[in-house]
Amino acid sequence: MSANLVQKGTAMSAVLTPVRPSVRTTRPSLPTLVRIEVRKSLASRSGKALATAAVVLPPAAMAVASAGGEAIGGATGPIAAMGIFAALLLLALGVLSTAGEWTHRTVQTTFLLVPQRGRVLASKGLAVGLLAAALAALSTAASTAVLATTLGSDLSWAGTPQAMATVVAAGAAFAVIGAGVGAAMANVPAALTSLYLVVLGVMPVLATVKPVIAAHVDPNGAILSLAQQQDQARAAGILVGWVVVTTVAGAVLTKRRQVA
Repeated sequence: MSANLVQKGTAMSAVLTPVRPSVRTTRPSLPTLVRIEVRKSLASRSGKALATAAVVLPPAAMAVASAGGEAIGGATGPIAAMGIFAALLLLALGVLSTAGEWTHRTVQTTFLLVPQRGRVLASKGLAVGLLAAALAALSTAASTAVLATTLGSDLSWAGTPQAMATVVAAGAAFAVIGAGVGAAMANVPAALTSLYLVVLGVMPVLATVKPVIAAHVDPNGAILSLAQQQDQARAAGILVGWVVVTTVAGAVLTKRRQVA
């Protein structure tokens, strides 16, 4: 009798003992984070404006430049020039993806949901790179169509596929560079001012004063060289160097920075 009571008591206690819910240890996959970052880049008005400008303004500028009817010779030069225009706009898109988090104080929520800062930065870099490549592809396709419509019969189209591929790659590289600088500086105005001052101010002056040095560090010149199939190894190395240096700087400083 007592044994039965003990067994019943044990069974009741087992039933009444709360069961701890299992906690999922899975974390968002990198493709999921990339998709989220792409949506975030296009969610703000500034992001939408930059994306639209990167697609629309280069073909519009190409139409204006082609209206003069001046002899150009080959199509690769104008395509590369419009690619630089688009890349400079995409540079700002990259800055907003990282520095914008700190400027608008949303970084606290971002790092709370995904504490691994390296994963966050990797997803942001991949997101802006893929988005910028798509936007640059649309832009260069439209610019090339405008050029073909206005001056098609008077141009040499040799090397055009490589020039277009260069523009797409340059757009992605500039966006990643912007993301790296934005992560390093954590301030949108400071990052944008510094980048445009260096790329549009320091580099042209350096090309005039020290052309040999400028030839090894100027990203705009690297785009032109790649598009026109000139000294391609050096030009590719310049863009890769900018991407690596800015990405590493952004990762190191972001990991050391405190989230207030």
